[in-house]
Amino acid sequence: MKHLTPKEAAKFLHDNPKALFVDCRSEMEFLFVGHPAGALHVSWNDGPEWDVNPHFVGEVKKFAGHAHDRPVVLICRSGNRSVDAGNALEAAGFISVYNVLHGFEGELDDNHHRGSMNGWRFEGLPWEQC
Repeated sequence: MKHLTPKEAAKFLHDNPKALFVDCRSEMEFLFVGHPAGALHVSWNDGPEWDVNPHFVGEVKKFAGHAHDRPVVLICRSGNRSVDAGNALEAAGFISVYNVLHGFEGELDDNHHRGSMNGWRFEGLPWEQC
């Protein structure tokens, strides 16, 4: 798995229009916190128990048209869940998997807030909210 900063990921997606951009956060995060413009949603894990989605790989395969060589760019809140999700995709045979470092909201600052140091939104990249 390769790791990209948010700006590198945005450029990669622009330069590779067939790449899938998958937001693997929970449904509530995707809907209410916002998400990168154009991102598909496939939860890696979700509440109330936060169990890993047993259908994650299968759902991504459907979006990819079962093409394991299609690039997949993963984003989560801070860049941690997307690593686990990417490892699962690689174990299933995907050969071009990318993780967005710092995720959508970024790392925690000294006051335990996100969005003030790094991340997709912090970088001013396109996002939307439902």
